[in-house]
Amino acid sequence: MNLALTEEQAMIQDMAKKFADSELAPIAAELDMSNDQTLFQNNLSKLAELGFMGLNVKAEYGGVEAGTVAFSLAITELARACASTAVTTSVTNMVAEVIQAVGNEQQKQQYLPKICSGEYKAGGFCLTEVGAGSDPASMTTTAIKDGDDYVLNGCKIFITSGTFAGVFVVWAVTDPEAGKGKGISCFLVEANTPGIIIGKCEDKMGQKASPTTEVVFNNCRIPASCLMGQENKAFAIAVGELAGGRIGIGSLALGIGLEAMDYARQFVTERRQFGKAIADFQGIQWKLAERYTDLEAARLLLMQAADLKDRGLPFATSASMAKLFASEKANKACYDALQMLGGSGYIKEYPLERFARDVRITTIYEGTSEIQKIIIARDLLKNIG
Repeated sequence: MNLALTEEQAMIQDMAKKFADSELAPIAAELDMSNDQTLFQNNLSKLAELGFMGLNVKAEYGGVEAGTVAFSLAITELARACASTAVTTSVTNMVAEVIQAVGNEQQKQQYLPKICSGEYKAGGFCLTEVGAGSDPASMTTTAIKDGDDYVLNGCKIFITSGTFAGVFVVWAVTDPEAGKGKGISCFLVEANTPGIIIGKCEDKMGQKASPTTEVVFNNCRIPASCLMGQENKAFAIAVGELAGGRIGIGSLALGIGLEAMDYARQFVTERRQFGKAIADFQGIQWKLAERYTDLEAARLLLMQAADLKDRGLPFATSASMAKLFASEKANKACYDALQMLGGSGYIKEYPLERFARDVRITTIYEGTSEIQKIIIARDLLKNIG
């Protein structure tokens, strides 16, 4: 197996690293404290100009056609500097891929160039509800056909970029009489549509610059042309796109974990106790060896899942394995890195406490670690007996 990156993949990784170092890292702590949306969204616009909002979108729609491996590499580099920027980039790419995969030609021509170019600062992925998080098939948001329109009613929660997304991909029940997980359809809803109410930004533990909101649909009337794909057949789309999104979140976790360990590795060579650098103590060395081994294994799992997706092969279970392992091990890396800094790790002057807060959500969103284990186990057992 050839694990070497292609020239294009290496170029995108390098471009993402340079942008992260020059534009994101210098303001990441400030964004965490101030939530300055002008600074934050300006960098999103710059990323769009560089092609990072349509990494796996065809060139005819304004994308760069770089593929999923390049996407994973880019998200990892961005997350090293600013997890808030990385998650916004990841979700916006996921929205673009949904539209490319199931939208009709008119929908693709209308929305993808706006996402890829940055005319829309972000895309919103409206799936989760209060009673439909890990169990999205239990959603209650409805879209009732009324003449040539649909009327949406319901509430979606934890929506990334809700305050400034230009378009939302929304899942809603169109056949209430169908069984669970059936009778669900997918719609494209522009942010300025009457009847959309954007709730307050949640006061989160981490990734504070990325706004997370409710999106409420109150008799929101949209034309039937907003339907993507077949009516009542969209639940499988949601499940499939979540698998791709898990590569993004696993890559994000990897980036945070690597940056935390790199900072701690430098720190322990400089900090002295008992007359020598604490890096000379075996306990510290073992932490370094174990965590870097974990993160390298996570990288390889992510590359495998991304490569399978790029080759059009089944990748959902591999993506769940990668997301599960990368997010759990990145959390461990951040907490061990903070521990290696001792009291300094708990102080905001140092970035470790921010890394620890930013990484925590990666074991929860885009499917909790517990859900990933269920997915993996089902795949392992489905052909037994």
